[in-house]
Amino acid sequence: MKYLSARVKFQHSEPELTADVIAEVFHGFGIQGVVIEIPRQENDVDWADDAPKEAADSAVTGYFPVTHQTDEWCRKLNEGVRAHQQRLSFQYNIQYSHVDEEDWSESWKAYFWPERIAERLVVKPTWREFEPGPEDIVLEIDPGMAFGTGTHPTSSLCLARIERHIRPGDRFLDVGTGSGILLIAAAKLGASEGIGIDNDPVAVEVAGKNLAVNHIDPDRFRVIQGDLTDAADGHFDVVAANILTPVILKLIQNIGNVLKSGGALIVSGITEENRTRVIEELQAFGMNPVEIQEKEGWVAIVAKRHN
Repeated sequence: MKYLSARVKFQHSEPELTADVIAEVFHGFGIQGVVIEIPRQENDVDWADDAPKEAADSAVTGYFPVTHQTDEWCRKLNEGVRAHQQRLSFQYNIQYSHVDEEDWSESWKAYFWPERIAERLVVKPTWREFEPGPEDIVLEIDPGMAFGTGTHPTSSLCLARIERHIRPGDRFLDVGTGSGILLIAAAKLGASEGIGIDNDPVAVEVAGKNLAVNHIDPDRFRVIQGDLTDAADGHFDVVAANILTPVILKLIQNIGNVLKSGGALIVSGITEENRTRVIEELQAFGMNPVEIQEKEGWVAIVAKRHN
């Protein structure tokens, strides 16, 4: 299959925020895996002999399959980006090029590097080298066509909260598992059992492969296809969801079906403007917010279920 690469190159004083809103335009077409390029400062991660090349420009790239709808998608992409441009006042241009499926599936890998997400958690692409420290917990990830490299602010916020709140022996549920990265982190942090749920069969397949790469016991941790918590069995000590606000609000309404009394719900993917709305919904359904963290315009909330 042929693909059309659409690279939205932009200039703005807040590149992370701008990249996120452009990525949301792609997500509106059902394209979850986008490449975000932002020139970055040096960090202290030990790259061994595999040091990254810094991005020269800020850009977001998505890939459309070439079909009879492609021209219409390109028109709507430009309309969507232009609407955000008028609101945020940034400059942009869109560059299109055709790529083969093999080239498409490999091209984004050039932009994905090991990154420290929390005090002990390091996300490492399966094709990169990394020298871990004695306390590091390395999460090996090949997201493929599923959402979730772990390096986006919503994912890193969620992973850091999981590192803080998971306890050895906990039962863990990952709603909207994507690449399976949250489930893998919980397993390596000491959870005794876990389930990842996603309504996308591609994500279920990708997550299953990533669990295997990380040597996660398939008898105790599994990935299943389903809608939110419908396919989950029993109750869990920790439930995590890195998804969009409307889906989080729906999840909260049914959280009592899967979260143990006194258990922790970790939600991320919330924009700053939706923070209050999510907190009010949590409180309305018997949840007490105990931790709120913000990063680059995104918010993660930890709430405990009342005993």
